[in-house]
Amino acid sequence: MSAKLKVAGWVALGAVAGALTTMQLQANARSSLSPLPLEEMQQLAAVFGMVKSDYVEPVDEKKLINDAIAGMVSGLDPHSQFFDKKSFKEFREGTTGRFVGVGIEIGMEDGLVKIVSPIEGSPAFRAGLKSGDLITRIDDTAVKGLTLDQAVKRMRGEPATKVQLTIFRKLENRSFPVTIVREEIKVVSVRGKVIEPGYAWLRLSQFQDRTVDDFVKKLEEIYKQDPKLKGLVLDLRNDPGGLLEGAVAVSAAFLPRDVEVVSTNGQIAESKASFKASPEYYQRRGSNDPLKKLPESLKSIPMVVLVNEGSASASEIVAGALQDHKRAVIMGAQTFGKGSVQTVRQLSPETALKITTARYYTPSGRSIQAKGIVPDVMLDETAEGNVFAALRMREADLEKHLQNGPEDKDEARAKAREEARAKLEAEYAKNKDSIKPLPEFGSAEDFPLQQALNQLKGKPVLVSKTATERKAEAKTSE
Repeated sequence: MSAKLKVAGWVALGAVAGALTTMQLQANARSSLSPLPLEEMQQLAAVFGMVKSDYVEPVDEKKLINDAIAGMVSGLDPHSQFFDKKSFKEFREGTTGRFVGVGIEIGMEDGLVKIVSPIEGSPAFRAGLKSGDLITRIDDTAVKGLTLDQAVKRMRGEPATKVQLTIFRKLENRSFPVTIVREEIKVVSVRGKVIEPGYAWLRLSQFQDRTVDDFVKKLEEIYKQDPKLKGLVLDLRNDPGGLLEGAVAVSAAFLPRDVEVVSTNGQIAESKASFKASPEYYQRRGSNDPLKKLPESLKSIPMVVLVNEGSASASEIVAGALQDHKRAVIMGAQTFGKGSVQTVRQLSPETALKITTARYYTPSGRSIQAKGIVPDVMLDETAEGNVFAALRMREADLEKHLQNGPEDKDEARAKAREEARAKLEAEYAKNKDSIKPLPEFGSAEDFPLQQALNQLKGKPVLVSKTATERKAEAKTSE
């Protein structure tokens, strides 16, 4: 049965109870699946009818059905999701690296939106907005009290429409309005630079459609600036992942041809696969090998990969592959632990289903689901120790996460997170200025980056004295 027919059958069930019989017959005809539970389907139809007839206000039928689908999928695991029209649009923007807005990378400071960096060439860049500027109002809405996500949604919109931002510039101690015309923004997910002669830093913030091309372009710029590189730091901290083919391509840039990068295994035949470091596993149809222009020395240059609790999915695939093949030293903190693959199946032109279809495994056969990649060298966030690490959620902390067997709840980790949260709240209440944000990645104050450079140069590394492996994954029966 095609996806379209399945959806059609589902809608019919909600509207006409008689369709239940048809669906049961169709289910019986599919030898690979068990029959649909008729009694439960009848209950679903009954509830649909009661809500339609008895609820205090009229309810739109389409909304009821969409909510039912969303509820069914959300009960599976934290990463399966039904996309309605709005969320599907946002998802596509995230994977393509394109959206309509003003063009700024942002964070939060004292309840206001802080501009981390204007995207070069964007409307915000042309309007003269600077790193460190605070946005206090978006049109007529005060930013104080908004979440970061709410602020982002207010700044995005349709092309050629206007949005007025009220800016407070600390260094000049003044506020001023700026009217910006929204346009399509292309997010660059790769940054990099030569930090000092012989050593470069390359950061991937997400694996999007354009990431591999941007990755190659940035490496070409780095090698043009310094053709005799002696060491490279690949920074995957806070990289939440993205497209699998991007992870395979980035890994292949540093590994010998044809070695395994990652394997997947699930219920359907398409989910049982092995991805190797060769063009057919990452090359887009009808295009050339994007890695062909990279220098051969990239396969042997000494490397450090920086990771932390925010490194997930595709970034864990890269770290795991380079670690298993002993191609790089992994440094930082234990990663998020998202060892599952999601497939997006379009249901209509404007809706889709993102469903977990497989677990992935590193070349040595490790499943890192709910555990993560354990670094070769553990590092703290700062020279003084960890500030925010204990607060960060990981896969093992999420409700309904996939398990590889019975798991023991990590009581110590939960207690540490609560203690860290209480400590930060107390310090903030006492003195707001006492809690300093972490230095920007790639800056001279970036402590883990400095330790990565020490590793490459053969100098002493300040290893964490407190960080230990979190055994969040199950003790499997033997």
